[in-house]
Amino acid sequence: MTNSAEHSWTHAGHGLPQTVEPAPNTTAIATGLQLPAGFAAIAGDPELGPAITTNLARVEKKLREAISNSDPLADATSRHLVEAGGKRIRPLLTLLCAHLGDASRPEVVQAAVVVELTHLATLYHDDVMDSAPFRRGAPTAHEVWGNSVAILTGDLIFARASILVSELGSRALGIQARTFERLCLGQLHETVGPREDEDAVEHYLSVIADKTGSLVAASGQLGAIFAGADAAFEDVLVEYGEKVGVAFQLADDVIDVTGVKVKSGKSPGTDLREGVPTLPVLLLRRDAAAGDASASALLELVDGDLSSDAALADAVAGLREHPVTAESWKIARDWSDQAIAALAPLPEGVVKASLTNFAHAVVDRSS
Repeated sequence: MTNSAEHSWTHAGHGLPQTVEPAPNTTAIATGLQLPAGFAAIAGDPELGPAITTNLARVEKKLREAISNSDPLADATSRHLVEAGGKRIRPLLTLLCAHLGDASRPEVVQAAVVVELTHLATLYHDDVMDSAPFRRGAPTAHEVWGNSVAILTGDLIFARASILVSELGSRALGIQARTFERLCLGQLHETVGPREDEDAVEHYLSVIADKTGSLVAASGQLGAIFAGADAAFEDVLVEYGEKVGVAFQLADDVIDVTGVKVKSGKSPGTDLREGVPTLPVLLLRRDAAAGDASASALLELVDGDLSSDAALADAVAGLREHPVTAESWKIARDWSDQAIAALAPLPEGVVKASLTNFAHAVVDRSS
């Protein structure tokens, strides 16, 4: 394998522009890191905690190296979301699952960078598709530079991820390619909607399994592979990742209608206003179609003009109190429980406990 950190890219715009400040060292990055909710067991472990934190810092540093570009515009657009922050859930899962084997192997960090770059690339595309004005508290790339530049930036970042994953070998490349195929299919199916003979909720669950679950699953799988973990653990981590990824997205759906402003900068009701399909609204449509008068009345409000803050607040309040929101939480927690059950074959320890705690945390968020 060629280590990309040991050679300089001299073509296709690779390399740092002369105006960019040197990246902070790994120690400085590690000092400022805070693990997401659900991973307290990692932070409290005297061996695993420092190892994970140090490798996360390495990932952060390599992310900036991977998206740096000698072209000033490409550099600015590519750094836009990286510098806006993020929880880095996917690389964290790669690093954590690597501790089922030899987590010190350098390929583990490179695999973690690949999954985060892939995630970042999809965010540029998703924001254009959804006409989202903000991401992680900052204006989205298409709001700053326009749709075409945003889409091309996503393509560029995915190209960088492809370069890195190609250095990890054909198996990793195959996992990456199949995952990206599912990401694209999930977006396609979300865009065109369910067929006439297809249940809308089942269609939606399939969409988020592709758009969210697939990459979370690949994150854990790649960590296990490149740490040389027991091959039997791979299927466990894939099943866990698929299910916890779905639980995570379903929880996000409910958070959008709970009236809590989330840390990403996304205000309550954003999905409602933008017409993005979410589980509570799909359940509301199901109930309205079945003759539920309260659901029909609320659906008129949800489908109405939500351009004013007052109208949006009314729709959010109505959904928050309607039974479909409680039902949505239950469905999300069912997926979380299934993810935890999938972990049964893993050995007891901090890795299994952290994966379990994370599955609990994704459906117990207030923000």
